[in-house]
Amino acid sequence: MDILLFLGVLIVLIVVHELGHFLAAKMFGVRVEEFGIGYPPRALTLGKIGETVYSLNWLPFGGFVKIFGEGLGEDVPESERRRALVSQAAWKQAVVFVAGVTFNLLFAWFLFTVSFMLGAPVAVDEATIKSGEVSRSGPVLAISNVLPNSPADIAGLKSGDTISALASGDDDINNPLPSEVSAFMVSHAGEPVQVYYKRQMSVEKLEGQVDSVEITPSHGVIASKQGTPAIGIEMVLISAQGQSLPQAIVLGAKKTYAATKAIAIGTGQFIKSAVTGTANWQSVAGPVGIVTLVGDASSLGILHLLNFTAMISINLAIINMIPIPALDGGRLAFVAIESITRRKIHAGVAGALNILGFAAIILLMLVITYHDVIKIVT
Repeated sequence: MDILLFLGVLIVLIVVHELGHFLAAKMFGVRVEEFGIGYPPRALTLGKIGETVYSLNWLPFGGFVKIFGEGLGEDVPESERRRALVSQAAWKQAVVFVAGVTFNLLFAWFLFTVSFMLGAPVAVDEATIKSGEVSRSGPVLAISNVLPNSPADIAGLKSGDTISALASGDDDINNPLPSEVSAFMVSHAGEPVQVYYKRQMSVEKLEGQVDSVEITPSHGVIASKQGTPAIGIEMVLISAQGQSLPQAIVLGAKKTYAATKAIAIGTGQFIKSAVTGTANWQSVAGPVGIVTLVGDASSLGILHLLNFTAMISINLAIINMIPIPALDGGRLAFVAIESITRRKIHAGVAGALNILGFAAIILLMLVITYHDVIKIVT
């Protein structure tokens, strides 16, 4: 079941990517010969609209778009050069190559937007509750970080737990705000405080079974606030209520931007460490690892699956922009070189670089898959 779900996610993401190339090529009047779901051999011709054949293919690993005159050095009859991609202005070629990545990012934005409309958790400012803009009964107080070796860490609290109440002697507080938790700890320094919490079960269900733990606030827990009693947690108010469409669109855009920035930086750091021989291969996942991750995400609910699929879509976009021949980034590099030198890259050189690019990608996937398997069997 996990494999089928993985194939479904993969097909959707790659078809979305290829759809970007397809629409951009059509927009510039470039001939698109075939749009296929899956990879050849062809299983079924779904139909032909205009000059484009739409097909269903036997290998269920994504999809493809066959654009006329896409290959460098491709032999294009003079009478048809006007419809060939290689004959288009450099900026038009660049748009066609970037369109796939753009569609992956737009699709991630769409998925994040849907998840926020369905009730994906979103941070709430305490000031909006105190001002009455947001109902106090809606958001829950979640632990966003637990300081290592702090009283909270020793007691077993974890990031993601939600605090429902505090009690010490005759003093107690229900559904506290972050400032109220801090004030409660200060007023009960050196005294045992009963912390009632719920462990998060899934994105859809922020509240799990109520449990409690006794913690004593102490001085010196937070380095920057040595004189302030604390238990060593950072907190954030979380709301799991569905957002309106305009709010969800804005939140989805912000999350897409933040995720794209983080993934791009992480990818760059990983490539640098791989080149220097210091890469942590356990931190990345290939096809085998992603099958497991997709299964885990789906088991936690639709919101987890939507968010995970969006993150994979962004990863696909970032990876495709790496300037390696055979990837969109490599094709963009070729276009840039030709624009600067005003000379076409020799077909033999381009072909050799593409082969090297494919070899590098296959080698990388084999290494990552090897580590995926090692993680599973150990």
